[in-house]
Amino acid sequence: MNIMESSLLKHKEWKGKIEVISRTPINSREELSNAYTPGVAQPCLEIEKNPDLSYELTRRHNLVAVITDGTAVLGLGDIGALASMPVMEGKCALFKEFADVDAFPICINSKDVDEIVRTVELISGSFGGINLEDISAPRCFEIEKKLKERLDIPVFHDDQHGTAIVTSAGMLNASKVANKQFKDMTLVINGAGAAGCAIAKHFITMGMGNIIMVDINGIICDGDEFTNPSHYEMAKVTNKYHKKGSLADAMVGADAFIGVSKPNLVTQDMIKSMNDKPIIFAMANPTPEIMPDLAKESGAFIVGTGRSDFPNQVNNVIAFPGIFKGALKIRATDINEEMKMAASYAIANCVPDSELSVDNILPNAFDRSVAKAVAEAVAEAGIKSGVAKINN
Repeated sequence: MNIMESSLLKHKEWKGKIEVISRTPINSREELSNAYTPGVAQPCLEIEKNPDLSYELTRRHNLVAVITDGTAVLGLGDIGALASMPVMEGKCALFKEFADVDAFPICINSKDVDEIVRTVELISGSFGGINLEDISAPRCFEIEKKLKERLDIPVFHDDQHGTAIVTSAGMLNASKVANKQFKDMTLVINGAGAAGCAIAKHFITMGMGNIIMVDINGIICDGDEFTNPSHYEMAKVTNKYHKKGSLADAMVGADAFIGVSKPNLVTQDMIKSMNDKPIIFAMANPTPEIMPDLAKESGAFIVGTGRSDFPNQVNNVIAFPGIFKGALKIRATDINEEMKMAASYAIANCVPDSELSVDNILPNAFDRSVAKAVAEAVAEAGIKSGVAKINN
């Protein structure tokens, strides 16, 4: 039995991966009166007078909405809102399992940006944070931007920012092992969708020397014409030497490669053309841009993928649970760049220097201490950068 067959059987057995559990006993008339009528009227009236008390008198302080429209579901594409529900339930289960954050899946049956934004805006008062998931580009950029403008709770698109944070954490440690400095490195990113653009922006913030982005049409260069509006923005902040050409051209002399694109796009010759000790993060799933064994044969020094059956898995589960836990702790109004950078360094630091190696640049996905370390770093950065409503 393969994993697809096994998972289908398990889903039939589970009948859903999450459930609502009562936090209060209701075994007597007094307990019923406290939990519900008539006693519940008092907390309602207190929240009416002071909406911030919703964080103290309800579960809102620890509750995240996982929002999708089902248009870009992990490797499956546009399968629709209803079909995306198993993935969203899984995301909620990860929130709970790794950071004890409660999360609820909300699959919106619409592709209209304003309709989705308005739907989330209307229900946002029930939650302490919003996690956008599996929404296709470029609509995801607009949805996130509008929600950030309208809401006073964190809005985080994990496909963009979670991926960027984990990738940069891995690259921090990989560059340390390879004895390279971010400021001196050239990084090629293949794939200029939601994840690729977010990775590029985050690496710029982290001090990467030069980034060359490549999409289906080749190297993105300032002055070119693009069909995707976000590419104009990326062209202005990447490719500082105005290199032109294909992915193969971009790879010549590069120090590192990050793929968030399609299988088997990177050849052995491309890796051979790179600088000494090339770092390869081939993260297309389930088949990477180049298989690790072929990359190693071609001279790759460090190889990471999105898969759990190879070393150096670049997995968002080591980021988003702790990020939200930290943001919720301080009732953050935003998850800003300072908090994202803090998360990257916290994840990287979870692997002691003494344990770093070509096959060990990221913490184990099942290491429960990672979420705690990330949460503490994110909370501290949120307080220092002024987006915290409470400072404890």
